Amino acid sequence: MASSKKKVRVLIADDQTLFREGIKDLLENERMVEVVGEAADGQEVIRQAKKLKPDVILMDIKLPHIDGIAATRIIRKECPDTNVLILSGYEDEAHVMESIQAGANGYLSKMLPATELVNALKTFANDGVMIPQPVMGKLIAGLRQMANSQGEGSPVALTKTEIRVLVLLGSGLANKEIAAKMECSVKTIKNHLNAIFQKLGVSNRTEAVVKGIEMGLISPEESR
Repeated sequence: MASSKKKVRVLIADDQTLFREGIKDLLENERMVEVVGEAADGQEVIRQAKKLKPDVILMDIKLPHIDGIAATRIIRKECPDTNVLILSGYEDEAHVMESIQAGANGYLSKMLPATELVNALKTFANDGVMIPQPVMGKLIAGLRQMANSQGEGSPVALTKTEIRVLVLLGSGLANKEIAAKMECSVKTIKNHLNAIFQKLGVSNRTEAVVKGIEMGLISPEESR
């Protein structure tokens, strides 16, 4: 019996032709992944995102014309159903922070094993979050530096239900999976997430997970 699962539609954005072709060759061996397009610069990836509406964009930071971070910010506003996975050679705090603040759903190194990249794509297709522990550590450090420079502020008060939603979010579950575990509708989960985002002062799922780790509501081991 044929699988009814939908293929993950991927757009690859990188200025190096050999790298794009290598990633494309890798992903074409995956039955549940389909490469729908390629882009060599920031302007092109924005055009392709609007035209093709991929599930996931593999985005390099160093792109001509419009860099990957700026392109991510535009795409996340104009194509909210498309998830962006930064795949970069940079792993410093500044690039990680800028990427997540721009709306990227995750940040992976170009040096990672091929199997980890494929797993990340499958996670992102379900609105998951994937940030390796070394990168997560840098992201948390960056957030702490921001908090110190801005002052501690008022404590955040999440309800028990919101905390549970945040923990499940940190485990990489999609809205539908969280709803099933909590025995409620997907719309209810979205309402909880909107409340969590507002209370934590974040704009996306990845920032919420990182903030939850920083506050001690989620252990780093859960955010995998």
